[in-house]
Amino acid sequence: MTDTTAYHAPRIFDGETWHDMAALVVTDARVARIVPQADAPAGMRIDHMLAPGFVDLQVNGGGGTLFNDAPTPQGIATICDAHARLGTTALMVTLITDTVDVTVKAIAAAQGARHPAFLGLHLEGPHIAVTRRGTHDAALIRPMTPDDLKMLMQAAEAQAHLICTLAPESVTPAQIAALVGAGAVVSIGHSDCDFDTARTCADAGATMDTHLFNAMSPLGHRTPNLVGTALDDGRLWAGLIADGHHVDPAALRIALRAKAGPAGVFLVSDAMSTVGSDVTELTLNGRRIRRAGGRLSLDDGTLAGADIALIDAVRYVHLTLNTPLEQALALASSAPAAALGLLDRGHLRPGARADFVALTPEITTAATWIGGRPA
Repeated sequence: MTDTTAYHAPRIFDGETWHDMAALVVTDARVARIVPQADAPAGMRIDHMLAPGFVDLQVNGGGGTLFNDAPTPQGIATICDAHARLGTTALMVTLITDTVDVTVKAIAAAQGARHPAFLGLHLEGPHIAVTRRGTHDAALIRPMTPDDLKMLMQAAEAQAHLICTLAPESVTPAQIAALVGAGAVVSIGHSDCDFDTARTCADAGATMDTHLFNAMSPLGHRTPNLVGTALDDGRLWAGLIADGHHVDPAALRIALRAKAGPAGVFLVSDAMSTVGSDVTELTLNGRRIRRAGGRLSLDDGTLAGADIALIDAVRYVHLTLNTPLEQALALASSAPAAALGLLDRGHLRPGARADFVALTPEITTAATWIGGRPA
């Protein structure tokens, strides 16, 4: 027996097109169609616009929980719940550089997690450059060993999605190729590498760039570096943190205009445990991180993740950068879904999983549904 529900709304964005005075028809947790309200069955009336649920490929924490401190299925569930309430219906929980023991626990937790919003694990380090460590603990950063490679390949083969943020200072092209061959997505980040070295990583199979502009050498007119490769190489998807602190608005606009395709730009939150909570301080590898004015930083002022969910990034891109709302929404839904190769997320076309969000005129989250169920 099928279960069909129609959601009537003043406007619905399907990922590409707006539908006015329409209804989203959901059958058995999948989008069946979007039709004019007059042609839809009776159902639930929503007073706000509907859009695809957000897809976040870099989430360190939420709901007062940092994944590094709680590498368990329950820790993952807490983080997913916090972000789901804010409109994120699919996410990659991220482990920042940590010990081998914590990494093993994180991999096991990812394999045991069952939350409907959980996509997989993003391992950001420890195989990065010390010179571009950001908030990562320098004592834990190291080159990739054969044992590390074996562990990561096994992890990639055992779960649906694994992203590894790596720097060519700590890995070889052969190791990148091996990880990609095992099913991992390799993202270049936390690196001082030059333009040609970054292209070599893409040749080996890397397909992403982690938080463009941050934790990497700046773009120079004679030394374009990793920033230049990410913008110029159409094979690399580029993640961006749009919170008003990590990247200047002008640089965000330039990146959105300059990115060569077919791979594009997508928004990430890089959220820490503060999101969806009243936490004012946290620790990472024994170091204090303070929350103030929408910014998270170590005592020395170094940025330490972000204090936003994707809805906040969408609002910032739309209102501060004067980007059309449909483009801002796509940067947080269809773009990250495409970057990870997800065919049934990030849009509301027939066959998609019924992940959607109701948005107020102020671009805040009024309600969220995952697989057709309220989150």
